[in-house]
Amino acid sequence: MRVLGVDPGLTRCGLGIVEGSPGKPPALVAVGVIRTPADLDVSKRLVRIEAELEEWIDKHRPDAVAVERVFAQHNVRTVMGTAQASGVAMVVAARRGLPVALHTPSEVKAAVTGSGRAGKEQVSTMVMRILKLAERPTPADAADALALAICQVWRGGTTSRLQEAAGSRANLEALAQAQSRLQVARLRAAVAAQESKR
Repeated sequence: MRVLGVDPGLTRCGLGIVEGSPGKPPALVAVGVIRTPADLDVSKRLVRIEAELEEWIDKHRPDAVAVERVFAQHNVRTVMGTAQASGVAMVVAARRGLPVALHTPSEVKAAVTGSGRAGKEQVSTMVMRILKLAERPTPADAADALALAICQVWRGGTTSRLQEAAGSRANLEALAQAQSRLQVARLRAAVAAQESKR
């Protein structure tokens, strides 16, 4: 499965594409950031984001799109811009018939690090290790987009199967969290084994 992760924002919109399957370390396909100038009209900024997203989808052909779920912050202006960019990403994906998944920041952190309270540095470090990169992806928006894509690869297909089997949202969430912890533990063990061989 190839997933495009989108960390929405007007000034910087992070994009990350990974390929893999549940239970296995995914591979990096592409990573980048869409930048729009703050002095440009918001509608024109959104058009630029849309155009670049279209190009990424045409070039990399993802099977699904994962977008960070917008949550309330103190700065209403920032939330509005983030929500607008998020909506553009969802429309672009839906227009292509691609499934769209929304993940909260804590859900992504738990999937990648094993803790929903992990800091940005922990997330970027684990993204680097999971994807076997030589250095952390920068800026943070790019790392967050890759983390979203990893979360969807590891949890996306499994979540729908669990939902059918469990039928209950509470059971589904407990099972998905347990699976994420198991995947992180396996990955950490594999990384530790590789480092001990050096």
